Amino acid sequence: MLKKLLTIPPSFKKFGDEYFAHENYFFCTDPPSGKIGSGGGTVNLLYEAFKNESSEDKIDNWLQKDNRLIIHAGGQSRRAPAYAAVGKVFTPMPIFRWKRGQQIDQSLIDLQIPLFEDILNNAPEGLNHLVASGDVLIRTEGALPEIPDADVVCFGLWEQAEKASNFGVFFSQKSAPKELAFTLQKPSAERLQELQPDHLFYIDIGIWLFKPKALKLIFDRCGWDEATQSFPNGAPSFYDMYTTFGQALGNNPTLKDEAINELKVAVVPLPKGEFYHFGNSAELIESTSKLQGLVKNQEEIWQNKIKPTPDLFTLNAVTKVELTSKNSHIWVENSWIGPQWQLDNKHIITGAPENNWQLTLPAQTCIDFIPVGEGNEYCVRIYDFYNPQLPKRGMNADHIFNAGDWFYEPVYEVFKTDELNEDVVQNLIYNPFSYVGSQRRLISAANLANEVNLFRQYAQRNAYLKLNMAGIASNWKRSVFYQLDLKHAAGVYNKSGLELPAELPADAPLLTRLHDQMFRSEVLVKTGNEGKIIEAKVYEGRAFSLLGQTIIETAKTELVEPQLNVMSDQIVWGRSPIRLDLAGGWTDTPPNCLINGGKVLNLAVELNGQPPLQVFIKPSEEFAITLRSIDLGVKEDVTTYEQLNDYNGAIGSAFSIPKAALCLAGFNPEFSEVRYSSLREQLEAFGSGIEISLLAAIPKGSGLGTSSILASTVLGTLSDFCNLKWDKYMICSRTLVLEQMLTTGGGWQDQYGGVFGGIKLLESKPGIIQQPTVRWAPDHIFTDATNASSVLLYYTGITRMAKNILAEIVKGMFLNGNQYLRILEEMNHHALKTYEAFQYGNMDDVAHAVGKSWKLNQRLDSGTNTPETQAIIDRIADYMVSCKLLGAGGGGYMLIFAKDAAAAARIRATLNANPTNKRARFVDWSISKDGFKVSRS
Repeated sequence: MLKKLLTIPPSFKKFGDEYFAHENYFFCTDPPSGKIGSGGGTVNLLYEAFKNESSEDKIDNWLQKDNRLIIHAGGQSRRAPAYAAVGKVFTPMPIFRWKRGQQIDQSLIDLQIPLFEDILNNAPEGLNHLVASGDVLIRTEGALPEIPDADVVCFGLWEQAEKASNFGVFFSQKSAPKELAFTLQKPSAERLQELQPDHLFYIDIGIWLFKPKALKLIFDRCGWDEATQSFPNGAPSFYDMYTTFGQALGNNPTLKDEAINELKVAVVPLPKGEFYHFGNSAELIESTSKLQGLVKNQEEIWQNKIKPTPDLFTLNAVTKVELTSKNSHIWVENSWIGPQWQLDNKHIITGAPENNWQLTLPAQTCIDFIPVGEGNEYCVRIYDFYNPQLPKRGMNADHIFNAGDWFYEPVYEVFKTDELNEDVVQNLIYNPFSYVGSQRRLISAANLANEVNLFRQYAQRNAYLKLNMAGIASNWKRSVFYQLDLKHAAGVYNKSGLELPAELPADAPLLTRLHDQMFRSEVLVKTGNEGKIIEAKVYEGRAFSLLGQTIIETAKTELVEPQLNVMSDQIVWGRSPIRLDLAGGWTDTPPNCLINGGKVLNLAVELNGQPPLQVFIKPSEEFAITLRSIDLGVKEDVTTYEQLNDYNGAIGSAFSIPKAALCLAGFNPEFSEVRYSSLREQLEAFGSGIEISLLAAIPKGSGLGTSSILASTVLGTLSDFCNLKWDKYMICSRTLVLEQMLTTGGGWQDQYGGVFGGIKLLESKPGIIQQPTVRWAPDHIFTDATNASSVLLYYTGITRMAKNILAEIVKGMFLNGNQYLRILEEMNHHALKTYEAFQYGNMDDVAHAVGKSWKLNQRLDSGTNTPETQAIIDRIADYMVSCKLLGAGGGGYMLIFAKDAAAAARIRATLNANPTNKRARFVDWSISKDGFKVSRS
């Protein structure tokens, strides 16, 4: 689990420890002794966390354990006073109209953490500490680049020279672009021009990865005493990480420090990276506006509300005033704005309690209501939009502040709640320094951050949030409600005691209705009430039923008429390989693929020289349908539509798949162009009865897509037998329908993996009709004799049925669960990267890519790697590059990439000498170039 360590303002410590106790944060303030710099602040935070865990380890050992995210958010926020008390990292952020899975109460840190987690998840072993700034948001597109193995990794962005001059800048030699050469702080454009012919340069975005070895050097530079495992003065001495430490890094460092100079340092530019700063009030609005406007394609925008100007933001607020095109650059948060407020432009309004005031706020005026003390007091602060540290422009206060730093001067009045009225507030707006001669208590900007009552502030914010939540739910057609992380939203509903919104009408968009039904289920589940939980199951069932019926209806748009297409003595023989999924599995699963499309890389393989799934169909003289399973040794005769339609009641039986397939092939009135009164009448018109024999030479729960590919094989063979003229794409499309008929769910990758031969990247676009494109990859990596001997397929003998796994993850998709959406998006990107590895023909890259797919599967479903499976992996870990359980995971077949042929032999010997169970075995495999084939006798 990622541990999140934050430096925060002093007033936030007690509040944060209580309010965010469930979110795995550790909060710490910088020592009161004075400034210690970014390096000192980093090691102080780590030192306090080390002490808090009561570790008996030495700091060296402790640093080796766990992944840790270190965010510096404890500054005074002089340029953005609205969120000084909590640190800018906890600045509330709006829901972006183009993004699903966001939280209604999200803060800046919630937008920052996904990138940080992705970096740590993809970093080489040992690079387990990430240090970042709290007032910057970095956004990237596509997959992360490969992170080199180094002692320190610095992340940067490409930037124009004139802008780079305002930042710390990383330089690398063009001959060694991944290695840091040196760092300069705010180099001039002329200096950059001078260096550019031989160097690449990137701006420092404040994201650094560290191995413990490198962090320990910063400890040492801050005065760490190894003998006592502490700092002699109780706190680190001043040390700056970005200048002093940073400029001592690289192959040709600017500063000389022998131990630091010897560190191996890499630099990684983030692809399509964007830098959003939240350092002051203007940047708060400008950066948020840029983020909100990132996507122009209306097909990708969920929210249908159009604002008078794009830079108006109201969050956790009741805003009854009508904003027009004359208003711009306005941020209203945690405030009650009545209908008689007159706003202009360039306002930050925070903390306003419920009121019915008639107020006029001049342009560039900001107002902040800060709850202080344990009672009902507020401090009202008026400040300038551009320079909050100076008196409001146009006000003559020179007699009060002539010079110097007045951040510590007591200038802001404290009022009791009943003393606040429109006259008092309006007077403060026009004359913020009317306190001269007043008997009221005054507070400085510095002390406000210490005296703020964050429990009262958050209580007011949550009260407004509750009103907002009910409002956007009822206004679902224009609001962001159903693009929220609905699992989180259900928690807010439950905690706030909100009633469920009215049910959506039948003509509401399908996906919105799916979200709505599952949201209702989740709210009721969270009550913990037994009766409500039963009701919740009904809503959950409706969501799955809606999805299934919608997909099934697509088959009814093209009804079929089966016609006998063989001679009386002929047998139609269909056979298919199975599929090995290498990357992108789960992205093909509805509803994710319906909303985002999917990307999967898999290959079709035969086992022991044969396609393991085979179907035989022949006509019979009796007008009935006979179903046989060769591998199970069972038989069933079907003589009525009722028996054939009993595919749902036969889930898990030998014949649920052929029954549903026969229905789709037209032997069911719902899917047939011609209606008959009985199955016998239809078979008489058809010209014969039907005998279907199935052979599945693979165990259930194998993880090889057996049920889906068997369904495709039955459908494809029936198409030939009944002259339906379905091509491979149609066969796969009908298989997706068949699985919804059986309520087993699932995506499209299994059938495409087996029906189409070879190694291929399958990509679908959003929409109810899913028809992926197929792009083949070269197969010489696996067909080369040297490589082939080092790639093993091992049946673990452990089975795990996919239906329950599917249901839980699909439920997360219905709820826009942020944790699911992030991983699915990364899986999409990773499928492309794995495809590229095949295109480059590098076996080692392919092996590592498949190994990462296995890690992604485990992140999506923590139960996918069972203790029994891990025990197998542990036994052969020394001999392999990577491995992956195929399918949903937890059991079945494992694909193993050995280090070489000799290591493969050791793996075989190790597992054969002491098998996991009586069923475990190695299986010979080969690539199927043809996929599904059908022939006749």
